[in-house]
Amino acid sequence: MHPVETFELVLGLLALVIGLHWLALKLRWPPATALLVGGGALAFIPGLPAISLDPELALVLFLPPLLMDGAYFTALGRFRRHLPGILSLAVGAVVFTTLVVGVVVHMILPELPWAACFALGAIVSPPDAVSARAVLKGVHLPRRLEALLEGESLLNDATGLILFRFAVAATLSGVFHTGEAIQSFAFVAIGGVIVGALVAAGWIFLAKRLHDRMLVMLVTILLCWAAYIAGEAVHVSGVIATVTAGLAMGWYQHEILSADVRLRANSGWFIMVFVLEALVFILIGFSLRGVIERIGGIEAMPLSWTIVIAAVVITVTIARFVWIFGSEALLGIARKVGLERARPLGWRQATVLSWAGMRGVVTLAVPLTLPVDMPGRDLMLICAFAVIFVTVVAQGSSLGMLIRAVKPIDTDPPAKMALPAAEAAMARARFAVIERLAYDENGTLIHPMMLEEHRKRMNFMERYEADASTAMDGLRSHFDVLLQAIAAGRAELLRIHRAGLIEDEVLHELERDLDVEELAMTLQFGEQT
Repeated sequence: MHPVETFELVLGLLALVIGLHWLALKLRWPPATALLVGGGALAFIPGLPAISLDPELALVLFLPPLLMDGAYFTALGRFRRHLPGILSLAVGAVVFTTLVVGVVVHMILPELPWAACFALGAIVSPPDAVSARAVLKGVHLPRRLEALLEGESLLNDATGLILFRFAVAATLSGVFHTGEAIQSFAFVAIGGVIVGALVAAGWIFLAKRLHDRMLVMLVTILLCWAAYIAGEAVHVSGVIATVTAGLAMGWYQHEILSADVRLRANSGWFIMVFVLEALVFILIGFSLRGVIERIGGIEAMPLSWTIVIAAVVITVTIARFVWIFGSEALLGIARKVGLERARPLGWRQATVLSWAGMRGVVTLAVPLTLPVDMPGRDLMLICAFAVIFVTVVAQGSSLGMLIRAVKPIDTDPPAKMALPAAEAAMARARFAVIERLAYDENGTLIHPMMLEEHRKRMNFMERYEADASTAMDGLRSHFDVLLQAIAAGRAELLRIHRAGLIEDEVLHELERDLDVEELAMTLQFGEQT
């Protein structure tokens, strides 16, 4: 394909993303479902060029920024608090699913080597970070459940990739040593943490010393790829390195990045992540065509393959339920024997957690990296796509309905300070500084308006802390008036510009001030509501 045609195709895919995303909003579908189904349907339209997704490029292009985005916004306190449960899902559930799928596939196809069966299990076992993020955006979850799903989606890809590499090596060599595998697993995981921490330390060093905001934003955006590539270069987990760097950046960015850099970088970052996330599902859908053509068409698929595909999809789903509810039973027993730290989720949250096992880009890209002489390679490709399609479409589309039906309960204890109390504390701290600096060394008041403004703000926040609902009733009408005043100022600014009374530079300068003022008010009102 000519480079110009490739660029035009990318533009067409972006237009397709807009259309399918709009359609998903209209139909109240998860956008991931619409993008996957739409991409799969369009892939078979006659005349459209075939699109092949290079597996290595897919992993290095899509996975690092999407993992970084999840890690950056992860609530680190809840992540640490629920780390045992996260590791149970990200390591235990993935290993368990890999083993169960491998056993089931070998029972149906005994001629397929055991290691190849476990390689297939490793491919389909880890729920995908991209799919989970895309589906969970449209649902409201209890804090503990959200922490478990977010943490699992950040770490389980690493487990799946490591298991996959061990299984492929065992298949091709015919040798597998359990002790060596466990040691290698620990080395890859711990090494990923160390590399991620070192890369994050490098980002902190540079961000503190670069005084140009564009350079700081560029270094910040490149951090995800730097961590992933550095981890893979030294043969440790690039996934864990990226997650570690993302968690560190999310923790330290409040102290290192200026407000200007943070607002500008976040705006560009959100757009980039949205585009990458959408293109992942479009390209997964388009890749179905290549998978089907590789085996000679649907009609060429052996009956035994059909049975294996159905068995793998069912096994993947059931294995997650078995692991989660089995863990629940063990936690319940531990609780009864006096272990206070053992806190079962309860059947409502366990049901939602069991059903939220969507697969995505890793499950598709990994089998494409298989050697050509790998036994069962084409079967693994078909199984991978079937698991992605069923989990994203069936589970992703129904997850919101399931949550509304079972009504999971938030068992996490609330924070000691709620939003109104935190805002009141901030207002008191700000007023204390203004009150001290509003007078000169002779005791003369030199900033009366500023002092009065912050006194009123502090008084309001204290009323808001005492009775949030009553305070918000008055604040709502206050903001409506101010927004109308800003709109009138904007209209007058445009009128005098259209009349030729001011230059474009003046228009842009004053309009930026109005935009900042309106954005600050809108964000403030949105947080308080």
